[in-house]
Amino acid sequence: MGWWFKMVLWQRVMGALVLGVIAGLILGDNAVWLKPIGDVFVTAIRMLVVPLIFTTLVAGVIGMGEPAKLGTIGLRAIGLYLGTTLVAVSIGLGFGTLFKPGAGVDFSDVVPHAVSTESVSLTERLINIIPANPFNALASGDVLSIIFFAILVGIAILTLGEKGKPVGDLFQSGADIMFKITHWVMELAPFGVFALIAWVTGTKGIETFSSILVLAAAVYLGCITHIILVYGGLLRFVLGLPLVRFFRGILDAQAVAFSTSSSSGTLPVTIACVQENLGVKPSIASSVLPLGATINMDGTSLYLGILALFAAQAFGIDLSFGDYLMIAITATLASIGAAGIPSASLFVLATVLTVFNVSPEQTAIMVGFILPFDRLLDMMRTLTNVTGDAAVATAVAKWEGELDEDIYRKVATV
Repeated sequence: MGWWFKMVLWQRVMGALVLGVIAGLILGDNAVWLKPIGDVFVTAIRMLVVPLIFTTLVAGVIGMGEPAKLGTIGLRAIGLYLGTTLVAVSIGLGFGTLFKPGAGVDFSDVVPHAVSTESVSLTERLINIIPANPFNALASGDVLSIIFFAILVGIAILTLGEKGKPVGDLFQSGADIMFKITHWVMELAPFGVFALIAWVTGTKGIETFSSILVLAAAVYLGCITHIILVYGGLLRFVLGLPLVRFFRGILDAQAVAFSTSSSSGTLPVTIACVQENLGVKPSIASSVLPLGATINMDGTSLYLGILALFAAQAFGIDLSFGDYLMIAITATLASIGAAGIPSASLFVLATVLTVFNVSPEQTAIMVGFILPFDRLLDMMRTLTNVTGDAAVATAVAKWEGELDEDIYRKVATV
């Protein structure tokens, strides 16, 4: 087995992805027996999320030395996340107009799938960031609350000076321990990816995917366009960094994101790739990436833009320029609140569709039509989200002087 471990991990993961597609096509519905293997990998990754975020973020704040730096890092990260999300939904609207995925769609055999149209106000979301019980936040995996509390703990340790140093050292050791466990879990990645891709391919089938080929083409090409133009443009022309190194450095995270359809679940892998392959210092990676896994949903906003056009075309609704503008704004804001879990975007779709008076009954039909094959589309959306997280973290690190370009320009080793 020496040859196996001589291969770079991303090569093993990509090979497993290809073999998973082949195995799924051969096994068909029997591929469901492989799903538990994938579930073990996903559960192991999710096991790391909360302790990794908490320990690395506290250690990162301590590593900054100055709490004031958190302000500029946060503003730059949030500004980039919101900006790229708005561009993403605009690209989605463009591809929805170009491809017309909803034209001629027949909903006669669709079983409606009702979704809630209730939404949490911005004020409530902001208040809920403050955890009433930090331990409950840690237990439930409430990422924004964990980030808030970890920042407070890090700042408190900094302000205590020598008195806080022993606890600060403890958190730094804890972060190192979590990264070691992350590396162990990542050795399972090829097997987990193989099992998940085989299960999706075998149970969903190419026939299902081909039945919504136009919508799938619009989503995949839209995401690829966004990745190349927006993230590529940011890295190459704004930051002056080579693109090949960036994309090679995050291949592991992209492969896990594609197979699990969970940007939150991929977070430990993303942090490891960004720090070790791209040279982003822990102070940036541990603060910007967890935030991105929560609020950066470029793939989701792009998808929502396409689905809005899909619905308008399928139901024969003419949209004005004002409708397009409101769809863009609403999809941007709605995607920020979407959970980083599979198919979460379908449950914020109702918010976007109400902008141009799509009824709850029509929304239920839309969701019922898309839900059976949404996983295949969600895989690409999640890959886009994770790529965006890494790009923004790299940009903020570069501007803050927290990017080791010697590491960035080397060939990835993780």
